[in-house]
Amino acid sequence: MSVETKNLQAQWAAFAPILSIRNEREYDAAVKRLDALLDEIGANEKHPLYSLLDTLGTLIHVYEQEHYPMPNVSGREMLRYFMEEHDVRQSDLSEIGSQGVVSQILNGTRELNVRQIRALAKRFHVSPAVFV
Repeated sequence: MSVETKNLQAQWAAFAPILSIRNEREYDAAVKRLDALLDEIGANEKHPLYSLLDTLGTLIHVYEQEHYPMPNVSGREMLRYFMEEHDVRQSDLSEIGSQGVVSQILNGTRELNVRQIRALAKRFHVSPAVFV
């Protein structure tokens, strides 16, 4: 074994627990670690630990896709869900249109447009992709 491989092996022993997600316990630890990194680093791509944040986010995403697959739901269904969770009425959503427009969206006779999707994403603090 080369000196480089020995050094890498010794360093990997320290990092493997941080970059391995094989079960629920490791997943929970990874999410807590990612939250802490996000609190410290935010979106600062120049931070020395940004690549760790990015890698850990990717590993968590892969684990979630395998163990917590998202159901295929429409933007209308997501809107209903957020309205219920946040105790929002149709009349409270003036940023996407009148109560009649919201009603049409909820009953499926009208689709959400890009402007409405952006407004909803901002209101509920989620990615616009949630409504697509």
